[in-house]
Amino acid sequence: MTLSEHAEDYLVMRRSLGHRLERVGRLLGQFINELDRSGATEFTTDDVIGWATGPVNGSPGWHAERMSAVRGFARYLHSLDQTVPVPPSDVVCGKSRRATPFLYSTHEIGALIDATTVLRQPLRVVTYRTLIGLLSVTGMRVSEVIHLDTTDYDRDDGVLTIRHTKFDKSRRMPLHPTTQAVLSVYLDTRPTSRAPISTTALFISPAGTRLLQCNVESTFRLLVKHAGLQPRTGSCRPRMHDLRHSFAVDTLLDAYRTGADIGERLALLSTYLGHVNPQATYWYLTAAPELMSIAAARLEQHQATRP
Repeated sequence: MTLSEHAEDYLVMRRSLGHRLERVGRLLGQFINELDRSGATEFTTDDVIGWATGPVNGSPGWHAERMSAVRGFARYLHSLDQTVPVPPSDVVCGKSRRATPFLYSTHEIGALIDATTVLRQPLRVVTYRTLIGLLSVTGMRVSEVIHLDTTDYDRDDGVLTIRHTKFDKSRRMPLHPTTQAVLSVYLDTRPTSRAPISTTALFISPAGTRLLQCNVESTFRLLVKHAGLQPRTGSCRPRMHDLRHSFAVDTLLDAYRTGADIGERLALLSTYLGHVNPQATYWYLTAAPELMSIAAARLEQHQATRP
């Protein structure tokens, strides 16, 4: 069997155990393609290290992630053939760090939506206007939006059903009437694509196909540039995923400002975001200084009223 065939078997086996491995699959494919270009049919530890640390400007965490992807595959191959080398676990060290969320203001989200006018095809304009708007008012993951089918939107009840979640758990998401109206308009204008629609996807490309995440991400970077959004620090750059962070932080800020029960709001937010448990949502509490200051002020007020 070729390395590509072994990699396919490896991914099928791991995915059967519940792992999605989307990034691992891409990295393995890139590693094997690099070997193919050099004419190699097997690899050495030096090959793995050289490829993992190849991106000169890559962070230690990124190098370690690349090494981890190939090392897992090497361990699988070693179980089949003990002559296959398994790189040491500490040969490439690096710990991935969470990026500082870029919390968008209402004005900045509006600037992103306005920037869609630079896109050439009318369908791309309305697609990205709707997609960015939906991300900003629901906190959905980008992958969840891309995987939406037209049948996942119930126009009568105004509810989206999210089926392709990070943890393979489905959830139903009620939408505000204004969001329902925008989605309905988008669905009614989609036939303006230049090709017959060949997919069940809700969001489509001008070719009538489902959007690809790599293309969505690159288009978003273009929109960021035209919207004039600048990084706040070296680790705080405008990312598409940060629309999710912004939604979560705004929801919690609203709860604090209106005196709502924070525990209850966190539980609801966790369900709405598709987190396995509220602990995964606590990250948003520490992501925004304004949230932390309000929380601290409430704690001081509570302590001052204690007997």
